[in-house]
Amino acid sequence: MSSQTRKALVAVIGGSGVYNIDGLENARWQTVTSSFGEPSDELLFGELDGQPLVFLPRHGRGHRLSPTTINYRANIDALKRAGVTDIISVSAVGSLKEEYAPGHFVLIDQFIDRTFAREKTFFGTGCVAHVSMAHPVSTRLMDALEASCKQLGLPYARGGTYVTMEGPQFSTQAESFLYRSWGADVIGMTNMPEAKLAREAEIPYATVAMVTDYDCWHPDHDHVTVEAVVKVLTANADNARSLVKTVAPKIYDRPLVDAQGGDHALEFALITHPEARDPEMVAKLDAVAGRVLKG
Repeated sequence: MSSQTRKALVAVIGGSGVYNIDGLENARWQTVTSSFGEPSDELLFGELDGQPLVFLPRHGRGHRLSPTTINYRANIDALKRAGVTDIISVSAVGSLKEEYAPGHFVLIDQFIDRTFAREKTFFGTGCVAHVSMAHPVSTRLMDALEASCKQLGLPYARGGTYVTMEGPQFSTQAESFLYRSWGADVIGMTNMPEAKLAREAEIPYATVAMVTDYDCWHPDHDHVTVEAVVKVLTANADNARSLVKTVAPKIYDRPLVDAQGGDHALEFALITHPEARDPEMVAKLDAVAGRVLKG
């Protein structure tokens, strides 16, 4: 390892159907407390081919939490406290494009946030910050994911826009046609505010969107059965676990600073003057913003 790299601690956030990572050695579930409340579950620590990995089931084991009730702030804060340097999200989505059939993986590079009932920032009264979300995904992580998709022969597309809706209900047909008119590629319920919070916590983030079905814009949508969706969901989850195992070695050595990935996203983001900062708020931010607050 050169002086310009360091070892990564990669976290995988598993969405619908992905509640564990097979093959982890020395696996142990561990409670990591957060100053922002309860995370979705304990964190699963282990090693994959000798490399450390952390796993968090986004909905909790047994899928206890709806997209709206997930405590996204606690999840990201807990991962930061655990020493995580990079996050890979795997998420089930509906397709807004004919060419992205069920079973297709889309490596997302943009988001449209349509959620409205979630806490979307770690900051607030007493400590205000504004981070850039122009390029929300780490190119370095996306490169590794693309190489792994090719290696495994998975059907994939590099680049795409993920619309995050509030849920838990699915779209109306009018909404589905609207999102298609915007040029969006897939629709899901969970990657916002997750990606925003990862950026605020200065953790590079990438998303693998796993298509389970066509959204209701598609003429065949009404003929899709729950059984068919579950079958695709299961196959996607198996492919996602294979992808994680393949990509982990590719990102284990990482740059000291992943500038495009957001390692220093807070460098000039804090607006509140030091003398005006609320000590209680600052104390809550000790993990996600400790690097800049201590400096």
